[in-house]
Amino acid sequence: MAQKQLDTLVEDIYSSLSYLSNNEPLDIDDVLIDQVGEAIKKVIKEWATPAERNKKFSLRMSNIGKPARQLWFENKYEREDRAIAPHTFIKFLYGHLLEEIVLMLVRLAKHKVTDEQKEVEVSGIKGHIDCKIDNEVVDIKSASGFSFAKFKNETLREDDPFGYIAQLTGYENAEGTNHGGLLVINKESGELTLYRPEELDKPVTRMMIEGLQRELKLDEPPPLCYAPVSDGSKGNMRLARNCVYCPFKFKCFENLRVFKYAKGPQYLTRVVSTPRVEEITDEFQA
Repeated sequence: MAQKQLDTLVEDIYSSLSYLSNNEPLDIDDVLIDQVGEAIKKVIKEWATPAERNKKFSLRMSNIGKPARQLWFENKYEREDRAIAPHTFIKFLYGHLLEEIVLMLVRLAKHKVTDEQKEVEVSGIKGHIDCKIDNEVVDIKSASGFSFAKFKNETLREDDPFGYIAQLTGYENAEGTNHGGLLVINKESGELTLYRPEELDKPVTRMMIEGLQRELKLDEPPPLCYAPVSDGSKGNMRLARNCVYCPFKFKCFENLRVFKYAKGPQYLTRVVSTPRVEEITDEFQA
């Protein structure tokens, strides 16, 4: 049998599941079922044993694509020790479980999976690749419907706050290849997509690392990650979408004010007209 190619992966996964559409059973090898069971057991054990939350910052392959200003704050300050909501831990768990399910589907479609969690290094910066599929580096992600669309429509290069393209590129550089991809599952619909960034959209990893190392040594933070955006016609300005969940937003914007709306808190960087809703003055509740 000829080796399968990464480009047909999603199509092959869907094809392998067509038996279910025809009301026929899938032929799943017991070895694969046991393998998935062991992987899920490991995920649950690791999830149930949280790592130290405020361990010392370091550059990793997983964060080199994040904005320099965010990394500067992570390096200079400890994250605020806020309690994580129980439902957030559930979200963490099913995200990791979904990634294991995706790998099961890859194997079910008879594509080759190797080098799971292999440690790699570029310019002294280390990371672990998720795996190789058909001998090409692949990072597996689970995403909301909003984020999934950026992968499917190939617009991630325009809005990549977590630095997924840089992360993948770093792994490729470490492995001496440039033909990898991001295999993504939509957490809401179950849809899959394989996003393979264009070469022109990929950073030069070594130059990126050198630039970040210089910026992390600065006494003052690098420029804003994202500029505030207009909040209507009254002159107020609010945080950009990608800043809302940043743990350092109150350090980044010292005069940030938070107002309680039914749809959730609104973070205003400039208030010309005070909203007629309750203001949240305790940042730990914001």
